[in-house]
Amino acid sequence: MGRLFGTDGVRGVANADLTAEMALGLSVAAASVLVTAGGSPGPRPLAVVGRDPRASGEFLEAAVVAGLASAGVDVLRVGVLPTPAVAFLTGSLGADFGVMLSASHNPMPDNGVKFFAAGGHKLADDLENRIEAVYWEHAAGQPWERPVGAGVGRVTEHSKGFDAYVAHLVRVLPNRLDGVKVVIDAAHGAASRVAPEAFARAGAEVVTIGAEPDGLNINDGYGSTHLDVLCAAVSAHGADLGIAVDGDADRCLAADAAGTPVDGDQILAVLGVAMRDAGTLRHDTVVATVMSNLGFTLAMEREGLRLRQTAVGDRYVLEEMKRGGFSLGGEQSGHVIVLDHATTGDGTLTGLLLAARVAATGRPLGELATVMERLPQVLINVRDVDRSRVAECRELAEAVAEAERQLGETGRVLLRPSGTEPLVRVMVEAADAAQARAVAAGLADVVKSALG
Repeated sequence: MGRLFGTDGVRGVANADLTAEMALGLSVAAASVLVTAGGSPGPRPLAVVGRDPRASGEFLEAAVVAGLASAGVDVLRVGVLPTPAVAFLTGSLGADFGVMLSASHNPMPDNGVKFFAAGGHKLADDLENRIEAVYWEHAAGQPWERPVGAGVGRVTEHSKGFDAYVAHLVRVLPNRLDGVKVVIDAAHGAASRVAPEAFARAGAEVVTIGAEPDGLNINDGYGSTHLDVLCAAVSAHGADLGIAVDGDADRCLAADAAGTPVDGDQILAVLGVAMRDAGTLRHDTVVATVMSNLGFTLAMEREGLRLRQTAVGDRYVLEEMKRGGFSLGGEQSGHVIVLDHATTGDGTLTGLLLAARVAATGRPLGELATVMERLPQVLINVRDVDRSRVAECRELAEAVAEAERQLGETGRVLLRPSGTEPLVRVMVEAADAAQARAVAAGLADVVKSALG
């Protein structure tokens, strides 16, 4: 029996892998575990529930709400909002926990259930394990205490969440964005209303694309997984920069005025220097994952900043930030966590802070991004293989060792199973782009033959 929870909640094809029955069962189990873990501030526990605009989110939300209310939890339904908004509202409203229905950057047929503990924090592994254990106990027929009468939870629509979250985003900015023209690509996702509104309130001139969600078009040709669309739009509109978020808006990538992509490493480097200059980068340290480009590591050294590296996944970045008392961390994929203002990656906040740096310095984003030079990096996603055998495959280990020997000290190899998709990721960095491509292609072939 495989583990339900991946690196970012429980995900799968909606109504196939992730069914209404599973969503209901997970919410009942979460109510049992998280109310105990967080404590209830009132007469009855409270949960905040939000979702992205996927069509399947409608029935999955209904299942989650039904499960929570049946377990005696009062529910505040905040509707379609970004994942970081649900995290923020979970904390600001004093809820026992929060639930977000989203599969982030995954294709529309997928969906997911993500839980936040009290305060809006991601769950530790032990809490996820306990929820999963309770879920399977109930699925096997173990009875649980079902409240009746006045003991069942009540469900309330909370329409003020949108304004509260946008106000929070604008309030934490170090300066306004007057005079900055920004293209925002909302991926037809959860930030389609939030992001344009926040930038406009902060003073920016806003051009919006990918902001017409219909339940079926999330991440379809727009957003952070299709950055070419944003790059073209920035050039066409003569904007100062562009911001692209993903379906649930917990990540952000960018484009400079020339329409050149700016990835998460570069964004993290720009914000790290900005926060150091402002005195808000605690311990002069940035937390990033092992997927960060070698150029990022070198840039941090040149700027006199310390770097802590973690396993891949923003949850591991966040854990290290909390452990060390650090204020900034993130991933190359665009998950950026500014812990003074958010408990999870927040694409809209990241974009706002990036635009604020442009406005404050008067320097173009392309110039700011030169704080680091990206070394050639090739990433190949190998699908239709058994990702569970990566760690135990001897043939693969030998191929990686040989690739590392070829690259020497001028490059590196990272090979890992995805935590959110059925594939294996092969990443190779080298001083020479052709060498990086050749080594990555060779490793990808070995992955296919050894794990296929």
